Amino acid sequence: MSSKKTNAARELERLGVPFTLVEFEPDLEDLSAVHAAKALHADPETVFKTLVVHTQPGGIWMACVPAEAELDFKKLAAVTGNKSAEMVPLKEVLPLTGYMRGGCSPVGAKKPYPVVIHETAQLYDAIYVSAGRRGLQFLLRPDDLLHAVNGTYADICRD
Repeated sequence: MSSKKTNAARELERLGVPFTLVEFEPDLEDLSAVHAAKALHADPETVFKTLVVHTQPGGIWMACVPAEAELDFKKLAAVTGNKSAEMVPLKEVLPLTGYMRGGCSPVGAKKPYPVVIHETAQLYDAIYVSAGRRGLQFLLRPDDLLHAVNGTYADICRD
């Protein structure tokens, strides 16, 4: 695997945010965060997937939720002050963010979209989040991620 730096890694370095890059062999048949957690030998509660969401009338948001969790669109809409929220169609993720499915990072996207991180991230000393390429994760402090993306913690998962 290439250890070429991603835009996300360059952005965290520019901001002075400490992180560790962790590589694993991605499974192109299973790009899930649950698979990533298994490959990393990590608790799925500490591996956060980044979902790209369209809110009405607010536009594009990114939501970071634990690997096994489901995003609650009503909660996200309420937190973001919007009427509704839905997943961005997969074919639009790359043009909007510059990232492919399975490698979408909340850091260093084409535009600085607002980010909401599920509140459970605060329970851990460090969490994993995509570093902008399939098979590459950041391991970093949740508060460092929050500040790097100017994000918000909130309860955005289904109960």
